[in-house]
Parts: sequence; C-alpha cells; structure tokens
Amino acid sequence: MDLNFSGRVTRVVVVEEVSQVGQARREALGMADAIGFDAMDAGRVALAATELATNVIKHGRGGRMHLSVVCGRGGEGIELVTLDAGPGFSLAQALPDGYSTGGTQGLGLGAIQRQAGVLEVWSDDKGCVVVARIYPSRAARDVDVPYGALRLAMHNEDACGDAWHLRADAQSVGVTLIDGLGHGLPAADASQAGTAAAAQRGAAAAADVITALHAGMSGTRGGAAAVARVEVATGAVDFAGIGNISATLCEPTATRGMASHPGIVGVQFRKAQPFHFHAAAGTLLLMHSDGLQARWSLRSYPGLFHRHPALIVAVLQRDFDRGRDDTSIIALRLGDLH
Repeated sequence: MDLNFSGRVTRVVVVEEVSQVGQARREALGMADAIGFDAMDAGRVALAATELATNVIKHGRGGRMHLSVVCGRGGEGIELVTLDAGPGFSLAQALPDGYSTGGTQGLGLGAIQRQAGVLEVWSDDKGCVVVARIYPSRAARDVDVPYGALRLAMHNEDACGDAWHLRADAQSVGVTLIDGLGHGLPAADASQAGTAAAAQRGAAAAADVITALHAGMSGTRGGAAAVARVEVATGAVDFAGIGNISATLCEPTATRGMASHPGIVGVQFRKAQPFHFHAAAGTLLLMHSDGLQARWSLRSYPGLFHRHPALIVAVLQRDFDRGRDDTSIIALRLGDLH
C-alpha cells in the first residue's frame, strides 16, 4: 500500500433548522463531484448527508456536520461527521429499519449503513457523534484506511493555517502536521508549502523531513511542525518537532508525549533533534495543533480507545477545541494501516 496524501480543509455546516439540511446535502454533493464520484455514488453521499442532517434536527436538538475528503486504498472517499447535543442512542438498536425514538419511520441509520463503508457512533452525556465514510461502489472491500483527521479553519474563515500529510509504503508510515504562524491566508500558504515539501521528501527520517519543510516554507511566515516516522516491521518511532505541536503515543492504560524544540520552521530554529521510541502494534499515534487543548485523556472515555481513529478525533475535537484558532488533528493506530 502506497499513500501520499495531504488533507484538505474540512467543511463545517451548521444544522439547526430544517432549511440547513439542504445545505448539508449540497455541500456533500459538491465535494463528491469534486473528487470524481459518478452520479450514482455522488447520490449515495447526498442521501447519507440528508439522513444524517435530518437526524441531527429531529433527534439531536441541532448541531453541525463536518465534511472531509479521506484517503482510501486506491482512491478517495467522503467522510461525514455529525455532532449534536441530543440524548444519544444505541447503534445496534437503531440500525434495523423501523426503529425510531422520534416518531419517524425509522429508516435513516439503516439507509446510511447501506451507503457507508464505515459507520461509527459515540453517545454520552454530552451528545452524539456519528462518523460515516462513503467510497465509490467500485472500490475494494478493504478501501478504508483506518486513520482519523480534521483540518478546521477558525470560525468564520475559509482558509486554514493548519495542515497535515500522511505517507505510507510497505516499510514505513510518515505523519506530518504543520501549524502556520497566525491564521488566515498567510498561515495557509505557509502550511501548504510545508505539506508540499513533505509529499516530495518521501520516506526520509523525521529530522530530514523537518529540514525539507524549513526549505519549503522559507519566504512564508513559517510555523510549528512535527514529523513522526514509524517502521512497520519493528514499531520504531522516529520523531522530530519544532514549535508547539502536540504528539502522543496512546496505549489503553498509559500515554507518552513526544517533545518538540523551540523555533519557527521556515524562519529560524537551531536543530531538529530527533527522539526515538518503540510502540507496539495497536498503539495510537495522535498529533494536533494548539487549536486543541492538550488536557484530554482517552481514559475519560471508556472504550473509545479501541474505536475507529476517525471517531476518536471527532470526539476530542467536540470536547477540547479552543474555538479561537485553526485546529488540525490526525490519529492512526500503529499496525492497522497495513
């Protein structure tokens, strides 16, 4: 499996009244068209978006939808995430047609499951999070790449100064996350120059990728950056970071932070000193910009650690987004990509 993918900006649609269901559908349809879905597959995305947004209105007291392009094996897909403050539900109960908590026909979640390659739900006293990933009907059964990521612009802005890149081949996996200094278009220019450099650098050591980012981001306002490279066969993790990117190796009962050095990539820093770790298969690698608070702990969410990384990312964003900066998060479980 070879991946070389830079995350696009996540679209956010507020869903608090019935008229906004149509907006969610149009946004999803436009995103599907943009990545080459044919009319039938784009229609599947539009159907799922309509059902999810309708559920947010009818059962979740309103909320929002995140729409992202995701990287699959052999092609791209669409990820739809809804977040609401409703009472929640049991996925096992709600999937059969006819089940409803709101006096409807109870066809929504079953219809979504029939379109989606991935359907995950988290429900707690803060509300409900639903993640659905839809790939072209011609895609292989193992098309989904089990990672989670969001790239969210600060409220009321279109440009996002954060960015991330995911690379994988048979020998290693590389993750790069960049937080352009400030926000808006200048920050976006800096972070996108960085991900372009990461995409060209290939399977290099983490410190060498930081050096390439520094050259690629020269002439921009620069930013914070972190790179993790994981050897598939041994579980060796090579990490280098400059600035305030948070990077953590999570296990069911413990977490290990990976430290970065001061500086601004693209402007000035002393040295990208690498750190080396070993992580067993099943360890969750999670990296995020400072748009997300660093005080989260997966142990506060019993069972969440073992769920799809996209669901983990969505729950953490719901509960720990600062709300006053761009936010970028990426998570993957080591060993799962292969």
